[in-house]
Amino acid sequence: MAHYQGLIEKYRDRLPVDENTPVISLNEGNTPLIELKSLPRLVRKKVRIYAKFEGLNPTGSFKDRGMTMAVTKAVEGGAKAVICASTGNTSAAAAAYAARAGIACFVLIPEGKIALGKLSQAMMHGSVVIQIRGNFDDGMRLVQLAAESTSVALVNSINPYRPQGQKTVAFEVVESLGDAPDYHALPVGNAGNIGAHWAGYSEAACEQTRACAYCDGKCPFHHEKIATRRPIMLGYQAAGAAPIVRGRIVENPETVATAIRIGNPASWELAVNAQRESGGWFAECSDEEILHVQKLLARTEGVFCEPASAISLAGVLKDLEQGRIGEGTTIVCTLTGHGLKDPDTAIAQCVKPLTVDAELSEIEAVIREHLS
Repeated sequence: MAHYQGLIEKYRDRLPVDENTPVISLNEGNTPLIELKSLPRLVRKKVRIYAKFEGLNPTGSFKDRGMTMAVTKAVEGGAKAVICASTGNTSAAAAAYAARAGIACFVLIPEGKIALGKLSQAMMHGSVVIQIRGNFDDGMRLVQLAAESTSVALVNSINPYRPQGQKTVAFEVVESLGDAPDYHALPVGNAGNIGAHWAGYSEAACEQTRACAYCDGKCPFHHEKIATRRPIMLGYQAAGAAPIVRGRIVENPETVATAIRIGNPASWELAVNAQRESGGWFAECSDEEILHVQKLLARTEGVFCEPASAISLAGVLKDLEQGRIGEGTTIVCTLTGHGLKDPDTAIAQCVKPLTVDAELSEIEAVIREHLS
């Protein structure tokens, strides 16, 4: 059996690389598509729900898919350093792939607004971490200016190669299911991922030899049609950081889901295009709903994702309850990051560990109490 070498090697014919491109990879991609068994029964709905668990990428989030492409192309172009603004996951991925490439990495983060699991990754991988007295949107403005005034390569989602890597989620889903699902739901923060997913599904359903609505017969890559349809795209935002849902910039976004605490998404237009072309919608969930589903998913299915990831499932469950999503459908929810990214938020929701004497009788008493 051939050793899996990452998504660039697997999808070379669908990505902007050639035989001379110096691929920077940590064997990202190939993440599991987990069918959820208990949750559909709990909500009494006859649907099939799958979790595309991107938390099992090398740095624990979907960002690795885009970062392998962004850093690969940066190195190919001669860059000696990369820079990004981040709420956490981008900084972890950028730092890891820069380390893999042997180049420097600079990350700007909002002071006090980043989960410690993510900050520890950026620091351990040796990046230069710069905390700013401002939010993510301030950071995005500054890194764009810094990339223009210095020789560093910008690797945020506005980098055109990031979506190229992230679109491969769609290929993997189609390969696993045999076709596109009826619906695909995602968290929406900086909004690049939903557009990337849509591009991937559009490419999967496109035959280069004939025109289609997506590429008008001008696909830049030589690929085969592997899907017969495209899904309806659903994007969910936290109530305290829902600029696309509200139709206006949110000046001071706040949510427990730190990965999507963004008030002015860089890929707003692309996200709206994906929603409109697919016939989908955007909606919002409260922090309470997000945390409830995060815990529910962990306790009923054994899947531990970070709060921002849980919003894709929280939104789907709400829309199922309201009848917006019909029964008999197949739904894929992208879980963008692992729960260990934000352990403090997880622990805060749980009962504290019990402390007893190191005696068998004490252990037996606890077991009896919890099984009674």
